[in-house]
Amino acid sequence: MPEQLPYILILFYSRNGQTAELASHIGRGVARVSGIEARLRSVPPVSPDTDASLPPVPDSGAPYASKADLAQCAGLAIGSPTRFGNMAAPLKHFLDTTGDLWLSGALEGKPAGAFTSTGSLHGGQEATLMTMMVPLLHHGMVICGLPYSEKNLNETETGGTPYGPTHWSGTGEQQPLSAHEKALCQAFGERLARLALKLAN
Repeated sequence: MPEQLPYILILFYSRNGQTAELASHIGRGVARVSGIEARLRSVPPVSPDTDASLPPVPDSGAPYASKADLAQCAGLAIGSPTRFGNMAAPLKHFLDTTGDLWLSGALEGKPAGAFTSTGSLHGGQEATLMTMMVPLLHHGMVICGLPYSEKNLNETETGGTPYGPTHWSGTGEQQPLSAHEKALCQAFGERLARLALKLAN
């Protein structure tokens, strides 16, 4: 049986598809690096029901993440639409279940970063990214952002921050990812993958 490649876990919640598209482009960036692969995983919506009311596998899109996906990753990118300057409840709910991984130090020393999508241009993108980094720091992860040597960071008129990739989707009809946003996602994925390989060694 061939040895499994290390992987970057791209873990996200996406309600309207924009955050999922960011995740896909981050995965393309990871794919630029040999010796490591991308694993896209989503989280289910939070239900007010006390009984499980959703199937264990989504009808479409990325499979739901397990804690094993998280524990065994070589690096992590977490993504969510912004909710009042913070991550959406479904992703927070998943992370809140990882106390055992924190206790065992399963994620210590691994690189991690965050990405987000907002409806309004100044809708809390940077605040969301910063608050998403807090649980990563508690897990002892090494935070990865985007350096200004990425020329698209200086040229973008849509999303993109030094704290991580972002997308401005608009408050009306959803805007597609811009060329700058796609390029920054891919640069971020590649950077995260290279860091993961270096830190693993």
